[in-house]
Amino acid sequence: MRMDPMEWKIMPCTALLLALAPQTSAQEQAPAATFANPLLPSGPDPWVISHDGVYYYTHTLGNRIQLWRTSDMAELARAKKRVVWTPPKTGANAHSIWAPELHRIGGKWYIYYSATAAGHKDDRHRAVFVLENDAANPFTGKWVDRGRVNTQRAGIDGTVFDQGGTLYFAYSPYIGSVSGIALARMTNPWTLTGEETVIARPDKRWEDRGGRRILEGPQFLKGPDGRIFMTYSAGACWSDDYALGLLEAKPGASLLDAASWTKHPQPVLTKGNGIYATGHNGFFKSPDGREDWIVYHANSGPGMGCTAKRAPHMQRIVWNAAGEPDFGAPTPPTMRLAKPSAIPAPE
Repeated sequence: MRMDPMEWKIMPCTALLLALAPQTSAQEQAPAATFANPLLPSGPDPWVISHDGVYYYTHTLGNRIQLWRTSDMAELARAKKRVVWTPPKTGANAHSIWAPELHRIGGKWYIYYSATAAGHKDDRHRAVFVLENDAANPFTGKWVDRGRVNTQRAGIDGTVFDQGGTLYFAYSPYIGSVSGIALARMTNPWTLTGEETVIARPDKRWEDRGGRRILEGPQFLKGPDGRIFMTYSAGACWSDDYALGLLEAKPGASLLDAASWTKHPQPVLTKGNGIYATGHNGFFKSPDGREDWIVYHANSGPGMGCTAKRAPHMQRIVWNAAGEPDFGAPTPPTMRLAKPSAIPAPE
């Protein structure tokens, strides 16, 4: 870089000042070992997946799908981000792009998302759609529209889970005036086969909030003893009492048999500590694989509704003596939490 004469004249003074200035230690330069929620100021319906030491995150933006990429989920605000898909102006998947999820299946990337047909705002025109990408990095490559998942009913919030080599699809179908949780097998990442079983309906008082009986946002979680757990969000998202419920199936149970699933009588994550409307979650492992974590959205005050003000929170899951997940209470911005445990750096 070329310098003019004036710059050369001030260089000695600058060097002296730098030499006399207090030096920052390596410890001070290192990233903080703790974090506080929320991770971002906005982030409804958050989702996380890890692959090759990298976390990919996404959430509802309404008119596009964007991915974040980071090695440290606690530093999500500093993550690289990229819009990877925008919907067509017309058609069955043109509007209300909700609850995207990124999955790695058979060496390819898939994004499941909910959408509404152009010209409609009603539940009958909502469905789950799939995008496919064969690139190694989901930030790159071409996303191919695989169309609508062939569910028996209109619905939202699709997710997938591999159990014993069988791929299962879960979503929230509209069943008359309510919505529940349904499950089916898949022949490939965009096609269901065989029966579709409704495994849960809103039959608890706390699942009827905000004027609607709703179960939505199913997410699979495998327990340390082989049990399959499934969280779901209950009540209307605009209610302060929006909360997470929990289903469980014993090891080896037939997941398509509704009788295999037991519903916990009370919500497992609900409002508290000044945080409201806790719901629609995802799960991920710490970098060293030893810890299970939950990411979910919540409001920082009452009456904030079902808007973009819902922000992503994360906290560690503790497995109790009965082998069940304990999600704890939502944490306020004043509480510092230890970051997910990391793989020690080589000396």
